[in-house]
Formats: sequence, C-alpha cells, structure tokens
Amino acid sequence: MLADLSPLIAATTQWLTRSYPACGGALAAALGEVQARQAVTVAAWLRYPTPTDAALVGMAGPGGSVALDWVTGADTTASDETDDSAWRTWVDEVVASWAACLLTDDELARLAVGAIAEGGHGTGLPVEFRRLVSPDTRDRQAAALLRHPDLLAPVAALHRPTLHERLDPGRALIA
Repeated sequence: MLADLSPLIAATTQWLTRSYPACGGALAAALGEVQARQAVTVAAWLRYPTPTDAALVGMAGPGGSVALDWVTGADTTASDETDDSAWRTWVDEVVASWAACLLTDDELARLAVGAIAEGGHGTGLPVEFRRLVSPDTRDRQAAALLRHPDLLAPVAALHRPTLHERLDPGRALIA
C-alpha cells in the first residue's frame, strides 16, 4: 500500500503552478514552485494526518483536477492532446483549496504549520516552511499570481470552512 503522499503533493503543486504561474523567469518559477509545494505539503499533511489516511487516498485516489479546472475556467482539452495529463488524476481538490487558503493568509499558514508540528508526518525530518509562513519580497514578487487573494478566491472558498474546522475544531466559525 502507498502510505506516501508524494504523488498527490507533486500533482497538486503542478496544478497550482500551472494555474497561477510565476512571473519573472527561471528563479521566479523555482521560488513559486517552492511556495506552492510547501503550501500543498502542509495542506496534505493536515488532510491525511496518519499513515492509514495516506494509504487510503493512495488506494482510492484523490479525485483529480476536473472540478478545479472548471472553477478556474481552465481549458484543459488543448493541453491534454499535446502532453501527458495523467498527473491530473492525482490532484486533490481539498488539498489545493487548503493550499490556496494558506498561500493567501499568513496567519492561517502559521496556524497550519503549528498544527502539523503535532502530527507524525515531519517526525525525524528537518522540515521548514519559511517560504510559506514568512515569504520575503522576492518570494512575494515571484508568486504574485499564486498568492493573490482575489485570483485564488474561487479555489480557496471551496473548502475553507473545513480547513478552519480542522485547525480549530472547538471554535464555531462566524461568516
């Protein structure tokens, strides 16, 4: 059984970076990808906190990018004919939504990183999420689209309430 979330993290990161590309060349693209990967990793670890959860999503599959593509208005038919789009089946809608929330709200990102510190995913690993929780000016410039609250709003809104419930299950949300 697959108890590793790396295919889901890689595919969801790729979806985010293709949907909200970096501006400014190769360095900006690398910085944007790092930020997206950190947000997706935190979101995936929150969503699938145990090895059993990770194994189950590995067996059942995360659902794919169809709904996300529809929400963002992406036309994937042209690109699907020219490249391998099998990776899209590993995109997790909830993880992408939670990552969008984390990328657009620094305080929420800090809360989420604090919450995964209590879990078992990062145990024994030197895990740092600096580019997610405290991005510098270069990080913000590179990921201008990826961190833009208005652009990510449709994706973030999909599952924001469940992220808030996961981070603070005892507190009622006020909308």
